[in-house]
Amino acid sequence: MSERKNDILQGTLALLVLRTLATSKRMHGYAISAHIHRVSEDLLRLEEGSLYPALHRMEQQGFIRAEWGITEKNREARFYSITPKGRKQLALEEESWARLTEGVGRVLRFT
Repeated sequence: MSERKNDILQGTLALLVLRTLATSKRMHGYAISAHIHRVSEDLLRLEEGSLYPALHRMEQQGFIRAEWGITEKNREARFYSITPKGRKQLALEEESWARLTEGVGRVLRFT
């Protein structure tokens, strides 16, 4: 029996994070990961080893901004929010995802 994997398709992490941040004011990394896991109904799980480098990269690209704050558990953490440039990137990522899923769907439906 094959092992089920829930790895994030390469290139979709930015899309998921930007979409998550576009629907909220600001979130820390663990909250972003928990949101994606919850909304996907446990189908997607982000590993710290991929999430935090991606957040750093998106901050460097100007898609998100980070600021220090206190979590609901009274811990210091970096909170992320989407920038106007990030909203533009989100629109591009969503278009790209729609094209990809349409293409994969066509191949799967081909008889």
